[in-house]
Amino acid sequence: MNANIRIAESNDMAQVLRLIKELAIYEKEPDAVEVTVDDLIAYGTGDDADFTCFIAEREGEILGIALVYFRFSTWKGRTVHLEDLIVRQQYRGEGLGMALYTEVINYTYKLGLKRVEWVVLDWNTSAVDFYKASGANVMREWNTVQMDTEAMKKFLSTKGILD
Repeated sequence: MNANIRIAESNDMAQVLRLIKELAIYEKEPDAVEVTVDDLIAYGTGDDADFTCFIAEREGEILGIALVYFRFSTWKGRTVHLEDLIVRQQYRGEGLGMALYTEVINYTYKLGLKRVEWVVLDWNTSAVDFYKASGANVMREWNTVQMDTEAMKKFLSTKGILD
């Protein structure tokens, strides 16, 4: 693997955003990324950061990231959500993804939390197979549900909350 795994700092966030945009292209959503470097710095650094971003770097270049944050489960209590695990395409197969994944699992375990969870696209069979092989439970009967700003406005308007 020959890369250093560490927590991202403010000066890493431009490269982190580049990887996020690479993932959006891979997931066929090239125009979906709205987050900025300033957002990543504001919400991902400091003592009260909303997320933690682990990076795999070699010679100052960030080759992969794993971005996590805390959630609360009514069944398990505090949990970790793995938002994205991204390895730059040209570095896949070198063990970077496994190193970042292992870091996230170890982070969660050391905190004494009962679950780490994430979402994977059903067509991303290599990722599904990777997670299954690690012992993760891929729960196909659950659906991810999201509501964007336009849908929120429309819903609230139907309730008479927005005029």
